[in-house]
Amino acid sequence: MDTDRDIAARELLEFYVGAGVDTAVGEEPVDRFADPVAAATPISERRAAPLKAANKPRKEASPLAPPPVPNEAALSAREAARSAKSLDELRAILETFDGCALKATATRLVFADGNPQARLMLVGEAPGQEEDIEGLPFVGRSGKLLDRMLTAIGLDRTSVYIANIVPWRPPGNRTPTPQESQICIPFILRQIELVDPDVLVCLGGPSAQTLLGLKEGITRVRGRWFGFDTGKREIRAMPTFHPAFLLRSPLQKRFAWRDFLAVKKALAG
Repeated sequence: MDTDRDIAARELLEFYVGAGVDTAVGEEPVDRFADPVAAATPISERRAAPLKAANKPRKEASPLAPPPVPNEAALSAREAARSAKSLDELRAILETFDGCALKATATRLVFADGNPQARLMLVGEAPGQEEDIEGLPFVGRSGKLLDRMLTAIGLDRTSVYIANIVPWRPPGNRTPTPQESQICIPFILRQIELVDPDVLVCLGGPSAQTLLGLKEGITRVRGRWFGFDTGKREIRAMPTFHPAFLLRSPLQKRFAWRDFLAVKKALAG
């Protein structure tokens, strides 16, 4: 039978999961508020420390750096993305870019996976928990489904290039806010420009709306061809269902299959 302590511990864990704290970063708990100097001091000396400290003037706490202003962060992102001459430079810029608050809560940057010289590029919305751990897009359950979908048309990760609009995982796998997406858009646009694929596939409604400027839902626009300006030329772009949606709605897989067959035909043409 559970004790009150067991129940309280379970409720605390449920609260953490609901707040987005669902990944352990160490084997032992760490008190981030503890004074590291005090922790290394013998207990006998620590007991006397308050008496010694009482006679010392208190120092004012240094102010925390304010969060970046969204408009300034978006402008900084545009300038930084424009300066990248290669995908390696773009990745290095993102590693040091602090304009998006998601970077502070994510484990690592999820930049891309696949072949930078690929003729097909696929773009999702944002990484999830598995992607955040491994640092690669689409490696969880939805990623395995995407791999099977690519295999069905004769492709794999060595012949495509995969990325996301937002390269950092939102806490708890929540949807990125419009501000977060807006800050990250210059980087994915520059990424597409540098890859310069022949065909772009937008995985899910948010990707299609962001990259193609569509207002309609994914069920209305999937399977249709649109034009996308890479910065060098206009290429063919198609929205289709996100693999995560297909896992929840398996009956929609037949429509995604038609979309991928159309992509295969476009690549062969």
